[in-house]
Amino acid sequence: MKLRKIGIGVVLLAAISFMINSTSAASEPPTVGQAAPTFTLPSQDGSPVSLEQFRGKWVLLYFYPKDNTPGCTLEAHNFQRDLRQYESLNTVVVGVSLDSEASHKSFCTKQGLTFKLLADKEREVTTKYGSLKSMLGIKMSARNTFLIDPQGNIAKVWLGVQPSSHSAEVLKELEGREGKKG
Repeated sequence: MKLRKIGIGVVLLAAISFMINSTSAASEPPTVGQAAPTFTLPSQDGSPVSLEQFRGKWVLLYFYPKDNTPGCTLEAHNFQRDLRQYESLNTVVVGVSLDSEASHKSFCTKQGLTFKLLADKEREVTTKYGSLKSMLGIKMSARNTFLIDPQGNIAKVWLGVQPSSHSAEVLKELEGREGKKG
């Protein structure tokens, strides 16, 4: 009887682990060289933000699961910490999640974030970028980043990023591209 309980426990544990780790993207992410899918979404202050308004600049468009969670907070802090470096490389940082404008406003205030966070409550942009996932039946954005060049094309894609080191990865990529120009 004891062995049977252990076996059932192992099966349940495996099933839970599978559900936590499984993601189901609604579509494939855009690839390098493709035109970046356009969008207009409300930011934390309620103002609409469109990809087109950043033409002529690099855009670091990052998707993240949820405001005020440990990994998302760490990732946002690192982007904020490095914001001057991004600006010196003609790059804007824009975050997207399924959270509301009010949630983003609270997150930005609490964490001292000054870049734009966009509310994709209808999941349209997250889906266009192949970044919609489901965890235990809850829909959220996957932790993916897209570097969009000044002409509006996808220049680099990072899927399933690590929040602690991601800003450094993106900066290295941008600096490498800057070095190739000079």
